[in-house]
Amino acid sequence: MQLIEEQRCQIHGLIKAGINQIEIGVEIGVHKSTISRELGHNRCRRGYRSARAHRFMQERCQAAVSTKISDED
Repeated sequence: MQLIEEQRCQIHGLIKAGINQIEIGVEIGVHKSTISRELGHNRCRRGYRSARAHRFMQERCQAAVSTKISDED
C-alpha cells in the first residue's frame, strides 16, 4: 500500500507524541508492517520527516517510470 501525504503527516505527529507503530497503524488505517516499512525507508539522523518521506517517494516513482524498457528493441 502506498501512503498519501496526509498519512505521512499523521505518522510524523503520532511518532512525536510517543505512539508505537502498531497504534499508529490502527489510527491511520494501515497494517503495522506498512508503518514499519515507511519508517525504515524514510528515517534519517533527525528522525522521521513527513515532507522528506513524501519527496523521496515521488523521486522513487519518477525513477521507476524513467527506467522502463523502451520499444526500440
